[in-house]
Amino acid sequence: MLDDATAVLHSALSGDGAAVVGTFDAVVDRSGLAGAYGVAWCLAATMVGDVPRSGGAALEFPGIDNAGYDTRWVARFVSAYANADADTGEALFGAAVADGLLPDCLLTLAGSTVATLRSRVR
Repeated sequence: MLDDATAVLHSALSGDGAAVVGTFDAVVDRSGLAGAYGVAWCLAATMVGDVPRSGGAALEFPGIDNAGYDTRWVARFVSAYANADADTGEALFGAAVADGLLPDCLLTLAGSTVATLRSRVR
């Protein structure tokens, strides 16, 4: 799972969206949607870092109500991770699958993770 998350990040860092989606597709072929969920959870962990033990983390996403589906999904998925709420993370993942928008959501998650990592370097 960590190797797949690393591959996604390397592709996202180089701006290769097709490779990001291709890596997720390969994970699904090999490990099913549960594998893709695990990689997505790893990306959220990369963005947030250690989950606070007390829970109840509040994240700010200005303008989120006006954002596209994939952006709202990423904000909620990362919030679920930050609050150690795997049930919500799984529900969001399932909703994106049902809506046919999981590839877009995962691509946005990868891009957001890269943007977060780049902002930490500055």
